[in-house]
Amino acid sequence: MRLTALLPALWFALPAQSDPVLIGSHAWVLDDPRFGGFSAIEVSDDGDSFLALSDRGVFVRGQFARSGDQITGITAGPIVTVSGPGGQALTRAESDSEGLAIGADGTIYVSYEWTHGIRSFAAIDAPASDLMTTPAFDGMQTNASLEALAIDRDGALYTIPERSGGATQPFPVFRLRNGIWDQPFSIPRRGAFLVAGADIGPDGRLYVLERDFLGIGFRSRVRRFDLTGGNEQVLLETRLRAHDNLEGISVWQDEQGLRMTLISDDNFRAFQRTEIVEYRLTD
Repeated sequence: MRLTALLPALWFALPAQSDPVLIGSHAWVLDDPRFGGFSAIEVSDDGDSFLALSDRGVFVRGQFARSGDQITGITAGPIVTVSGPGGQALTRAESDSEGLAIGADGTIYVSYEWTHGIRSFAAIDAPASDLMTTPAFDGMQTNASLEALAIDRDGALYTIPERSGGATQPFPVFRLRNGIWDQPFSIPRRGAFLVAGADIGPDGRLYVLERDFLGIGFRSRVRRFDLTGGNEQVLLETRLRAHDNLEGISVWQDEQGLRMTLISDDNFRAFQRTEIVEYRLTD
C-alpha cells in the first residue's frame, strides 16, 4: 500500500518511490523452547546465511536454502543464550536485547531497551562487554528505548529508541563513534508508527523499520535516510496483517540490486509466527 494514499497533503513532499517487490515469506520453526521473540537479523553479504537475535537474550545462526529468489528452507542452531561480563548470567531485564549489528571484524553489537545501552560480543558464545551507555539515555522509557541498531562502514554505531517521547517529537538517532556518544540527527515521527529495527545498507544509507499495532494485527513501514537524517524516502508501507510483527531488518545486495530481509517477533504466542520476509527494492 502506498503511503501517499493514506497521508495528508503536507506529506506529499516526500519523494515518491516505486513499490518494492515482495519476493516471498517463509515461516520458520525450530524445536527449542527458547525459539521465538526475534527482534533483529543480520544477513551475510551473499545472502546465504544469517544471525538472528531474540528479545530474550539468545542468538541463533542459520543457513538459507533457496530456489531461485525464494527461501525454501532454513537450517539453524544451536540456540545460544547470551552471557554477561565474565560469563555471568544476565537478568531478565538485562536480557531484553533488541538491536543487532556486526562490525567488519566480526564483532557483534546488541542494543537493549530495559538497561539502556549497547554490549559487544567477540562471538555468539563469548561473554558480553560492559554496558556502553550515556547520560542521554537516563530519561528513556523502560521497555521502549534502544530498539534499533546499525553500523556504518567506519564502525560507528547508530541506535534509535522505539518511542520518541511524544506524538510529534522526532526520534533521536544516537551515535557511538570512537568511544564517544553524540546525537548527530533526528528523524521525523510520522503517524502512529514506532521504531522496530534499523540497518545501514551497502549504499551507505540508513533503513528504519517501523510498525503500528492496531489491535487485530500489525502493519509495517520502511523509511530510508542519508546519514545526516536527510533525503527521507518511504520505501514500504504494508496493509494491516500483510505480515506478522516485523521487528528486524537487514539490507544486502545481489546481482539484481538491493534486497531487504525482515524477521518477525512472535511474542512466544501460538497465534503468531516467526516469519522471514524478503522484498526487492526497485529504486
